[in-house]
Amino acid sequence: MNKLTLLLALGLLLGSCHRKAVPTTTSANGPGTSVSMPGFKRLEPALPSMRAVNTTFIFLNAKGKAQINLKGNKQGANLALRVRRDSIIWVSASLVGVEGVRAVLTHDSVRVLNRLEKTYFSGDYKYLSKLLNVPVSFAQMQALLLGDYLPAPAGTTPTMATEEGGRQRVSYPLGEVVVERLLQAGTGRVQQLKVSDEATKRNLTVDYTDFQPLEGPGDLVFAHAMLIQAQQPSSGVTTAAINFSKVNAGRERLAFPFSVPKGYKRQK
Repeated sequence: MNKLTLLLALGLLLGSCHRKAVPTTTSANGPGTSVSMPGFKRLEPALPSMRAVNTTFIFLNAKGKAQINLKGNKQGANLALRVRRDSIIWVSASLVGVEGVRAVLTHDSVRVLNRLEKTYFSGDYKYLSKLLNVPVSFAQMQALLLGDYLPAPAGTTPTMATEEGGRQRVSYPLGEVVVERLLQAGTGRVQQLKVSDEATKRNLTVDYTDFQPLEGPGDLVFAHAMLIQAQQPSSGVTTAAINFSKVNAGRERLAFPFSVPKGYKRQK
């Protein structure tokens, strides 16, 4: 598999949570309430003392760099990311100013253009699930990229522990895996995500760092750096370090262009 294709797909390893997507808000009549502030939503799920803050901006536009390390083979790429919340994720990876891969994800479709190999794919999430050997969804990809908290599904009660410095670690089982999120004290933002499958020895860890305020009203902080580490018995540890140099969020409309040049071969 081309390394740039791996770059776009690696984030979807969040799908090792074997479940359907769950909503990122809570009902006022349910086990908790939500309190809004500009650009973010504070979630108060079943645990009264837990404070998780999620983004709520409509559009996100970010640029940065990524570095992948797969079995000692390192490759870097420039990244451009655009998101329309709950609608579209657009990613472009390039080398030396030349685009190599472009991907557009919606709730029910996946389109990937590989300019290096002159191929393209257009289908659903079965493609990415097969590529990564785990189920994936739009909601999971969006939460990973934005550093948002996904509540436990209905019928599952999370457990919470307060760590040094007031950080909160929230965990819950999902079938054969355990999902853990570490929440920052004060901001309530996700600082770390862990997904562990003890039976298969597959683990995913995402660390969010370099939190910086975004332009606009309110105390808006967003992780400008992500370190994704995926461990599988067959391939060892794969890491992807993503550092955003520019992040803009708000209501300004963005374009999500995607077209297939003549002569490209469709992947099945």
